[in-house]
Amino acid sequence: RAGRKFGGWGVPVAPCVWEKSAGLVWLEAQHAERVPCSAANGLTFPSWGRCSEPRAVSGGSPCLKETGRGGERKEPQIFYLFILFILRELNCLNFAPAPFRHHNRIRSIEASQLKPYVSLETLDLSFNDITEIRNGCFPQGLHIKELYLGSNRISTLEPGAFDSLSRSLLTLRLSKNRITQLPVKAFRLPRLTQLELNRNRIRLIEGLTFQGLDSLEVLKLQRNNISKLTDGAFWGLAKMQELHLEYNSLTEVNSGSLYGLSSLYQLHLSNNSISRMAGWSFCQKLHELILSYNNLTRLDEGSLAGLAGLHVLRLSHNSISHIAEGAFKGLKNLRVLDLDHNEIAGTIEDTNGAFTGLESLSKLNLGANAIRSVQADAFAKMRSLRQLHINSDSFLCDCQLKWLPPWLVEKELQAFVVATCAHPEALKGRSIFAVLPESFVCDDFPKPQIIIQPETTVAVLGKDIRFTCSAASSSSSPMLFAWKKDNEVLRNAEIENFAHVRAKDGEVMEYTTILHLRHVTFTHEGRYQCVITNHFGSTYSNKAQLTVNVLPSFTKTPHDITSRTGTMVQLECAAEGHPPPQIAWQKDGGTDFPAARERRMHVMPDDDVFFIMDVKIEDMGVYSCTAQNFAGSVLANATLTVLETPSLIHPLEDHVVSVGETVALQCKARGSPSPRITWLKGDQPLVMTERHHFTPGNQLLIVRNVVLEDAGKYTCEMSNTVGTERAHSHVSILQSLGCRKDRTTVGIITIAVVCSIVLTSLVWVCIIYQTRKKSEEYSVTNTDETIVPPDVPSYLSSQGTLSDRQETVIRVENQQPNGHIESNGESCPGHLSPTVGCRQAKLCMGYDKDTWQTEDMADGMLVPDKTGTKAINLERYFMFV
Repeated sequence: RAGRKFGGWGVPVAPCVWEKSAGLVWLEAQHAERVPCSAANGLTFPSWGRCSEPRAVSGGSPCLKETGRGGERKEPQIFYLFILFILRELNCLNFAPAPFRHHNRIRSIEASQLKPYVSLETLDLSFNDITEIRNGCFPQGLHIKELYLGSNRISTLEPGAFDSLSRSLLTLRLSKNRITQLPVKAFRLPRLTQLELNRNRIRLIEGLTFQGLDSLEVLKLQRNNISKLTDGAFWGLAKMQELHLEYNSLTEVNSGSLYGLSSLYQLHLSNNSISRMAGWSFCQKLHELILSYNNLTRLDEGSLAGLAGLHVLRLSHNSISHIAEGAFKGLKNLRVLDLDHNEIAGTIEDTNGAFTGLESLSKLNLGANAIRSVQADAFAKMRSLRQLHINSDSFLCDCQLKWLPPWLVEKELQAFVVATCAHPEALKGRSIFAVLPESFVCDDFPKPQIIIQPETTVAVLGKDIRFTCSAASSSSSPMLFAWKKDNEVLRNAEIENFAHVRAKDGEVMEYTTILHLRHVTFTHEGRYQCVITNHFGSTYSNKAQLTVNVLPSFTKTPHDITSRTGTMVQLECAAEGHPPPQIAWQKDGGTDFPAARERRMHVMPDDDVFFIMDVKIEDMGVYSCTAQNFAGSVLANATLTVLETPSLIHPLEDHVVSVGETVALQCKARGSPSPRITWLKGDQPLVMTERHHFTPGNQLLIVRNVVLEDAGKYTCEMSNTVGTERAHSHVSILQSLGCRKDRTTVGIITIAVVCSIVLTSLVWVCIIYQTRKKSEEYSVTNTDETIVPPDVPSYLSSQGTLSDRQETVIRVENQQPNGHIESNGESCPGHLSPTVGCRQAKLCMGYDKDTWQTEDMADGMLVPDKTGTKAINLERYFMFV
């Protein structure tokens, strides 16, 4: 019967009650001592073996058959047959009679007894004496969906005992037994959705224990003695939604033990001994987390990380005294937070950011925490808060609490707050909502007030330091001093405390506490805070940061490296210090790395090696490894030497020059180390003369005033420690075309020219004299003679530059009858007077400019007249003279 509770558990009813309705036969037997196998009201009790496939059979219950009015045998459809209490004797069953008043005494499950009931859906064997479940207990072919084996004495579960039910079983109850160990892969039931193992003696859950329960949604393990969950304990339960682990002996929860619970919705961990929790990364869908009645003392930043989908968090009845700033960061969807019955009064009074990240929180329970004060705007960021439960009669109703009552009223939260003043005496016992705003004053300050804060300090490893903190109070109540490091009280710290009366008013006491830290090490680093407490409350100082620094020191230093071009080199550098130093590389004092620009440089972030691939000459230099932290920096250098075979930058060229010219042979080479250059001529060492000159490094060979013997093959030999290379250049010398460059010839020509000019000057003096004397007697035409006007222009420009044209120099020894000197300006025909001499144009390379200067000045005296004939410019002539 759907929805009916079977029996009344002790309610006196008829020994046997039979009901029959629409083919459904139901038997309730309460406190029955004997049910005979006889007909009653049309019902008969055949033997067990002749039963007509009952759908459900409870342990020790008989099979029923129905007879019609005409006496024909009718097979009823029995869906559920349940005998709540034990029958003393069933003569129609082949069970041994067991005298017992209330329970059956089935000690084992035999496959032969269950084999005929292939349509059975629910089998309840609770409250028996079954001690073990072995392979073969359940025959193949059964379609049992629900199997109840609770309240037995089962201590042994053989692996695979339930394999024959893998296609049908949905619910398995094994609570209240004596199971101490669950074999790995004990349950290969892919359709099972609910497994109950409450009230057993299980101590350890091994990894992969529940593998094979692919569809399991609810797992109950309450009231065992489980003390440890190994990594992967719940692997394979990807569809698990509810996990109950209440009333066990767990001491911690870590991510490894919860690995694989990707669909977990509710996790119940109350009434354990959990003192530490970390890692919820595998429970991204967790909606409700119950951690009440444990041993939690603090909530660190990150202890609840990864629970972005959490809606309900219950942490009541723990010993939480510290909530780190940002402990709830990331719980953006949290709606309910229970923190009642903890020790968080100090955290509420001291920390402004304790509840940061709870923007969606609607219910916060802080009851039974003996809260005495609340920091201003402690709940300001909880924009969705609808219930704030506070229950405390220890409030210090001074000016620092003035903000709280109006804020609670404004947010309509006063209905959930029971807050009573404990001080001052005038307000003692009154609700904070009954105190007028002007009564929240700080006329006196019985609660200590910090007047000297500890200061942030940077220390050197091994040195002694101290922190100082002072407070004042108008109360004579005894003071307690404590120092915290990273929000944890220092139990065995070296603390010096003293007090004195403030001189200016005489009624106020000043208290000073000094924390001494000897030979500081890295473990001393942290944030230090002093806490001064009396009967009226606690005062918390600012948090002073202590940093212990150590100058970096190298554990690996780079070494000088010599490598050939095209290879790979690596430079090692590692250092230690506190804080850990940063490693940086420089090349030649800068950060311009050719290898970096060309993406040939690799620095491994987690390694100590600096790589340069395909080394080139430009990578050569001094590499500096710098290790730096806040304490300072250290530097180590290594020289990278790159070796390269010598080679020419520009190829040597062949040269063709004339005798007397200068030839330059350039052999510009590169290589590493810098190559040594040697010159050879005809594969023999070059014989040096005063005409041979070298630039530094022998890269340029200059031969002046070449002669025919200088012709030949010149070889530039470049060598270094890597190898030797040669390059060749051929020099050809051309013979001169008649230009004599020796100084004797030039000197003779110069003297001859000067003499001719002097003689010509004398002749012209006479001519001018005679011309002026007889100027009135002669008529001069423009075409027959040369007229020298008195205002002949003066040409003073120098004519001593080089010219490629032929020039004719006229020496005048005998004047023509008409007074003209003729010349075509190009050559010296043989019919001219022998007094007229010719010289070749200045086409020869390497001529002496000083030698020709005089001749150039003489050339400047000849100018063309109107007929094209060159005549002497008298003004130039006289200027020359």
